[in-house]
Amino acid sequence: MILNGNAVHKSHYDILGVEEDANYEDIRAVYRSAILSFHPDKLHSASDSSPSKRETENRFLEIQKAWEILSDQRSRTIYDNELRSLRQDAATSEDIGVDDLKIEAAGDVLELSYPCRCGDFYVIDSLDLADIGCPVVRDGKEIFIETSKDLPASVVLPCGSCSLKVRLLINPNTRLEL
Repeated sequence: MILNGNAVHKSHYDILGVEEDANYEDIRAVYRSAILSFHPDKLHSASDSSPSKRETENRFLEIQKAWEILSDQRSRTIYDNELRSLRQDAATSEDIGVDDLKIEAAGDVLELSYPCRCGDFYVIDSLDLADIGCPVVRDGKEIFIETSKDLPASVVLPCGSCSLKVRLLINPNTRLEL
């Protein structure tokens, strides 16, 4: 479940009834069972406008959408990042862009940082970005951050010392300058 303002939303994991760390085969097995239970062709006896038939059709569509997202590793990674971001949204002090960050190379890893008002830093590196589905790609002298399907992405960064957080907004294929 996700709390967003006063609303509570079911995650795709909640819809299928699986844990967020479930593997593909577990998700597939639960999906197949659920889709058979809620398939519209199994509802011959209910009238076309009955509330129970509409609820079942809506449930079928929710299950189908959850499967579409969770069955594809790339879309699942993006979805997991969005869930994480939604859960952390409440406490961000500001939104920042990649161009606001100081970038330092430490071998093959790039470290991106932003100063906090407490004197410490918000930090993320290229390995962390790759883990959330936004890999840093080097193409000759150009360095950029990829996002899925050219969609913007965001990640909440905590300060190293205090309780403040910022949201890093990443536009599609953002170029980095060392």
